[in-house]
Amino acid sequence: MTAPLLLENVSAAYGARLALDAVSASFEAGWLTGLVGANGAGKTTLLRVALGLIPMTSGKLHVLDFPRDHWSREALARTMAYLPQGSETHWPVRARKLVELGRLPYRQSLAQLGEADHAAVDLALARCDALQFADRRVDQLSAGERARVLLARALATQAQILLADEPAAHLDPAHQLRLMELLRDESRRGVAVIVTLHELSLASRFCDEILVLRKGRILARGAPKEALSDATLATAFGIRPLKPSAGEAFPVIPWQRVE
Repeated sequence: MTAPLLLENVSAAYGARLALDAVSASFEAGWLTGLVGANGAGKTTLLRVALGLIPMTSGKLHVLDFPRDHWSREALARTMAYLPQGSETHWPVRARKLVELGRLPYRQSLAQLGEADHAAVDLALARCDALQFADRRVDQLSAGERARVLLARALATQAQILLADEPAAHLDPAHQLRLMELLRDESRRGVAVIVTLHELSLASRFCDEILVLRKGRILARGAPKEALSDATLATAFGIRPLKPSAGEAFPVIPWQRVE
């Protein structure tokens, strides 16, 4: 089998504005792949195109060796889990009930959760350190707590491909680290995990591979040391980095603007 998610010369647009420009990329099972780039670079668009939420204007996209359009809606929902950007929700629903929505692709309409569903929900809540507020209303949780519940909903799907859009944005530093550890663990289970990040220190430390996007195109791709070179960071972000030594890790910290 080829990579679980494969894009070949994929382009997409918002009206007359080209958002992705002939992007080719493969996302491997067992890898944590980071998508980084400045605002408007095309990171979220790539995820939404992969899910079929935005149409391609050209190119090919394969999921588990099959063209995405050949998948039924239900089968695709079991195969690809999505954690969208933002953690706002105003539903007066208990956190556990929200996580249970991750099991919808496995259930007939109005069917009750089975034993496997409850086990998947409990495991996802525990892995996201969210069991302690599982019975609280989501609209009464902090932004960081909601983010963890929404991640648990995605994990409860137990999909082969996990797409996460800026999941660290509303988390405190300790939970950002826990989040990245969790995503890395999920990849080690054999899942293809693709995550968009603005935090270059997290991307450089945890990701197996990084794609740097700029104006809808791939500017660089590879292991963190290769993809996040000084030249690439200057072009993509207009920054000079600080790269402190941390053993085998390669943390990148934005340090100076390039004038």
